[in-house]
Amino acid sequence: MSRALKCLLMMSVLFCGAVSARAAEDRALERGAAVIDPAILRELDHGRFGLGRMLAPERSADAPLSNRELFTLPAMVPVRAALDREFDRYVTKHHASLPNESIGVGDGFAFQLFDRALFESPDVRLVLAGIVNRMDRAYVAPKDCGEIRLIYRLTRTDVPLIGESAVSQRLPMTLNLVLKAKGDGSDPSLTCRELARRWLATGSAPPTMDKLFGKDGPLDLIDSRNIDRIETNLQIAHAPKSTVRDFRTDYLLKVFDYDGAAKRFAEAPLENQIDRDRILADEGLKRDFKAWLLDPRHFAELDRGTLLIPDRFLATSAVAPTPIGFDVSDLEPEFGLVQGEGAAGNAVFSGDDVVGALQKAAADGTKLQNIQSLAGFERRLNDVTCAGCHQTRGIGGFHFPGVDWMAAKPSNSTVVPASPHFFGDQPRRRDILASFRDGKAPDFSRGFSNRPQSRGSAELAGTEYSDGWGAHCYLPGARPAETDRSFRGWTCAEGLACEVAGKTSRLGMCFVKGR
Repeated sequence: MSRALKCLLMMSVLFCGAVSARAAEDRALERGAAVIDPAILRELDHGRFGLGRMLAPERSADAPLSNRELFTLPAMVPVRAALDREFDRYVTKHHASLPNESIGVGDGFAFQLFDRALFESPDVRLVLAGIVNRMDRAYVAPKDCGEIRLIYRLTRTDVPLIGESAVSQRLPMTLNLVLKAKGDGSDPSLTCRELARRWLATGSAPPTMDKLFGKDGPLDLIDSRNIDRIETNLQIAHAPKSTVRDFRTDYLLKVFDYDGAAKRFAEAPLENQIDRDRILADEGLKRDFKAWLLDPRHFAELDRGTLLIPDRFLATSAVAPTPIGFDVSDLEPEFGLVQGEGAAGNAVFSGDDVVGALQKAAADGTKLQNIQSLAGFERRLNDVTCAGCHQTRGIGGFHFPGVDWMAAKPSNSTVVPASPHFFGDQPRRRDILASFRDGKAPDFSRGFSNRPQSRGSAELAGTEYSDGWGAHCYLPGARPAETDRSFRGWTCAEGLACEVAGKTSRLGMCFVKGR
């Protein structure tokens, strides 16, 4: 495959779904599990779910807070300080690894940094771009019934938003205000079953403010007492294509837990973001991590996608590069933990370790859903991390860019506010909500981020999410022994063929045959 075609495949991973003929159908997929209606988001952004109102409810003013005001709130001062440290660390590392590549703010640099002056600007603010139900994460904190996420997108406000062709000036940063679905101030009699019922009741038709905030509305239960943490994702730097490198963008991911008593955010480890460098440098830590992950119970949780790695093995930040290809060697940061081509000599896991864990699972009668091979183990290990998930089927580094309701035509049918990964996961999330509502034990398991779990295949079959044009696929070998069992179900619909991205990889995308 030519380098140009491989680049095309990689960019398709990033942007397929950003402009789609299936946009109307995509918007139906989220009903009952997300709010992406432009009019509702506009009203909420200027009201009770404005970020300033959520973080400082004691304020009497209703006007949205600019960044200059937001980042001087006592709760947000530690966030700004931590982001500044990450920028300084990134620049220092860049100078050490790429001394001949200039880095700074503006077009004159090879690597163009995100302008930190935006954090102090009176003409930029974080705008509510979507609301997402994540009760499918109730396995993390069952008493909270999972999470509700208010997602904000950084946007300039100093440009006129008038005229047929007007668009808002959105900037490459999102802030995710993660709320407990059942907050600390909720009625003790409120159950996860009732919460799920309220959410699903909004999904029969496009939601309205009455449905969301009425007597049985799901959002009427949310206020500042639900706050659990903040997650930030920003494009820390990008490098245009040049004679020495391909186009590249780096995204900085951070998490800040909320201390309700102090009313401040504090830097925290990213969920399942393995600190590869620290583990590989510490023999004791490496030994402990290997033993912990290969424990049969934890190995089964890794397979199901419900693993929660202890904080002692985790990092407090991650930089996720895009674009990437399909080979495991393109994925960060977990590549190098498993012994093999490209891995360090002191890798944590050998092939024999993984084969032994698979054999033990089979002997114990543990039915694994995803990990059937060494390659499946390595991909899953990357897949459960923050950075690994963000690198898979995202739109320019984001899974939820959100609704741009400040544009002149925010409901244009060609605009999709989220990635193929997001929409492909909606049937699974709604299945979990339905289990809660019906008093059944939810199945929290999930497939690889590249492909939706098979239980959603009936709804997604033939779409870009599963088997359709643009779906991630696997090219089987000529003989059964040459086919990796972890990916053999990644097929293409009739009339499409799996085109792989490289001479050795068998992973690719579904395209029309003979094109």
